[in-house]
Amino acid sequence: MGMGRKIVHVDMDAFYAAIEQLDHPELRGRPVIVGGDPAGRGVVSTASYEARKFGVHSAMPAAQARRLCPQAVFLRPRFARYQEVSQQIRAILYSYTPLVEPISLDEAFLDLTGTERLLGPAEEVAREIKRRVREETGLTCSVGVGPNKFLAKLASSLAKPDGFLVVREGEELAFLEDLPIERLWGVGEATAKRLRGLGITTVGQLRGLALEELLDKFGSLGRSLYELARGIDRSPVIPEREARSLGAERTFPEDLTDPEEMERVLFSLSEEVGRRLREEGLKGRTVQLKVRFADFKTITRAKTLSRPTDLGREIFEEAGRLLAERVQLRQGVRLLGVQVSGLIPKDQEQLPLFQDEKERRSAELERLIDEIRARFGEEALKWGRALRPKPPRA
Repeated sequence: MGMGRKIVHVDMDAFYAAIEQLDHPELRGRPVIVGGDPAGRGVVSTASYEARKFGVHSAMPAAQARRLCPQAVFLRPRFARYQEVSQQIRAILYSYTPLVEPISLDEAFLDLTGTERLLGPAEEVAREIKRRVREETGLTCSVGVGPNKFLAKLASSLAKPDGFLVVREGEELAFLEDLPIERLWGVGEATAKRLRGLGITTVGQLRGLALEELLDKFGSLGRSLYELARGIDRSPVIPEREARSLGAERTFPEDLTDPEEMERVLFSLSEEVGRRLREEGLKGRTVQLKVRFADFKTITRAKTLSRPTDLGREIFEEAGRLLAERVQLRQGVRLLGVQVSGLIPKDQEQLPLFQDEKERRSAELERLIDEIRARFGEEALKWGRALRPKPPRA
């Protein structure tokens, strides 16, 4: 292999469902769907490969998944258990390099550039990681190796499930040539439709458009399309501790129009972000709200706090205020997201001379809730505000 970058992407296969099948052997070989209640408005978080054969996929309404695969076993998520296995996998990854960028509980990038003399060829290390994950967790993963993050992630997705694929330097154009344009980062339904209108369906065809033409037709996205079509991606692997922000977002199967329902979602997202900040030993100063409307227009609104926080209640108060005061809800909402940036290690925070009693009690309560959930599972304790009210009886 050449002297360029060596990036590895590790992606667990049907992670939540695979853990359920691991913990409950009677579910192995059966279609398993982890997610919301199929009798309500829940969505699919993960579907086992047995369920995917029926057309079930992530983010699909659970009710639709039941229609497609009525024999499936529907399970509520157990995030504390998934987090436990995720930490086990990350420990394997960190044993090779500190340059690990987790993207979610079930996938991460590693930068093995320059480690060849110490660890051996990146391709061999990646194979060893794949083997160790299976031996130490009982789960399978798909692994991609490439000269950048884009190609490594694309390789792992094409190798699924339980696959291994390497894109070597000099092979980028041939590798991308016949792939559909939807495989490029940033190409969603709207962009794909516009490209197809130009007679372009594959990455190879996209390379026929000059940079100037792409910039003229797609604005700043045009440069990204031009570079990705040639296998160019300069984005670095950002180690977990150097992450500039932590966030969570949710896409809805049907557009939300009820402000109270939006508040409940924001509360749930804020609580999740707060918990992750506490797990990482971080606090953040800036709260950002993300709203995507029914027409796919996306806006963000942000507010910097007087002091950094890791409390879900404080994050929610600011996100809720941004939604109420700085967003005009003239149409349905397709996605809501909450992000906290300006992160610092908790132990580097300059504490005030006198701590607010309300804040002290909130911090103690959220810490206690963390402990209960870690011990008894994610569903053991719920904030009343996060629950959807029951409809009145007829």
